[in-house]
Amino acid sequence: MSENKPTDPRPGLIRRTWNFIARPSGSIALGTLLVGGFVGGIIFWGGFHTVLELTNTETFCISCHEMRDNVYAEYTGSPHDANAAGVQASCPDCHVPKEWAPKIIRKIKASKELYGHFITHSIDTPEKFEAMRIELAAHEWERMKRNDSQECRNCHSFETMDFVMQESRAGNAHEEAIDTGKTCIDCHQGIAHDLPAGYLDRYREVVADLEARGVVKPAK
Repeated sequence: MSENKPTDPRPGLIRRTWNFIARPSGSIALGTLLVGGFVGGIIFWGGFHTVLELTNTETFCISCHEMRDNVYAEYTGSPHDANAAGVQASCPDCHVPKEWAPKIIRKIKASKELYGHFITHSIDTPEKFEAMRIELAAHEWERMKRNDSQECRNCHSFETMDFVMQESRAGNAHEEAIDTGKTCIDCHQGIAHDLPAGYLDRYREVVADLEARGVVKPAK
């Protein structure tokens, strides 16, 4: 007489579990989709934001020799790098907007810089950089003229300036800037970097072009 041995429940349990995962009921499938999408969204956003902020560090900015050996070397020791108050404005503070939409637009435009670094090697020698300096500067002047020196205003504002405490020449210039509608970059083109020869004429060309196209209003 043969004995009835108990069957192992594990194969059936494994099969049922797999069927539940592969073919859940409609309500469970929708709930799983929502929860999975929510968790996946958090993970994606966290990873995206982390990478984005890593590209907003000075370490990242000077990771290529074009920046490290040229503009960063000029920035070192400038008023934005070292000053009596010990307040430092690094590369992204001046060249990357803090607001979300302008920041993303700036990142997209910066992809052209990667093309120049890896493909065309447009400024990979001091000689090439010097030849391009005035045009590179003009791009930044145009950007800051367009956005009313937005990055400058993250730290400096006319509303909080005490013109009496400033050196008389600076105080007078800032009051005049308010009266005439000037912005920071109109007077501070070389605050952190060497100015190219003929820079003032080139800056005036940039401003005249923006005014002619109606992008900015002429100063009073």
